[in-house]
Amino acid sequence: MLKIGHYEFSSRLLLGTGKYPNFDIQKEAVAVSEAEILTFAVRRMNIFEESQPNFLEKLDLERYTLLPNTAGAKTAEEAVRIAKLAKASGLCDMIKVEVIGCQKTLLPDPVETLKASEELLKEGFIVLPYTSDDVLLAKRLEELGCHAIMPGASPIGSGQGIINPLNLSFIIEQAKVPVIVDAGIGTPSDAAIAMEMGADGVLLNTAVSGAQDPVKMAHAMKLAIEAGRLGFEAGRIPKKRYATASSPLEGMSTV
Repeated sequence: MLKIGHYEFSSRLLLGTGKYPNFDIQKEAVAVSEAEILTFAVRRMNIFEESQPNFLEKLDLERYTLLPNTAGAKTAEEAVRIAKLAKASGLCDMIKVEVIGCQKTLLPDPVETLKASEELLKEGFIVLPYTSDDVLLAKRLEELGCHAIMPGASPIGSGQGIINPLNLSFIIEQAKVPVIVDAGIGTPSDAAIAMEMGADGVLLNTAVSGAQDPVKMAHAMKLAIEAGRLGFEAGRIPKKRYATASSPLEGMSTV
């Protein structure tokens, strides 16, 4: 069970809702993923304009917990304003804090992320900050009181997978709150590896929405995350330099 703040979820897959070919494919991909948390950029949604198309209208919102994000914010002040807008719309009290510091790499601004997270925690939000794989930054965000940490595996939408597994493993080891790997996942194997490392969940969007068959990829990601979690809980065998016979040597015939 994945616990974030006062919420509990059976699925450990958090699914983004942007860039799908059309609403019908988006809806089907969401359904087969069995994700319970859906994230979206508040600034790209017409949440107050009834005449504009809105994917939320095509979903049974009683089945999902919405995770608005502050994508597009460049400062803590902007992020806080976007978060308050989402809360005022009645969508959810959770917020993914995303403050981008570099438009080329889309890496988060650590200083502004800390500022925004601190302010939103004071405002009573359940705060999930998107961060780089900086081990100390992750620790500072947890110490602030953030309810989960969301380190990127690699740059947003790059599909490069986990490029710094050492730092990610340090973040997972030290965290006492859920660690949700966010950004850069490209394949089901990437997602499985993140879960095998001990991550509590994976958030992805482009890997599904940009796939040749988003619905099949959503299903594949679901299975990969489940398999990775089971593998982590089962405990893998240690790596050895030399071969070890899989059959016991005791009782073997010496003839």
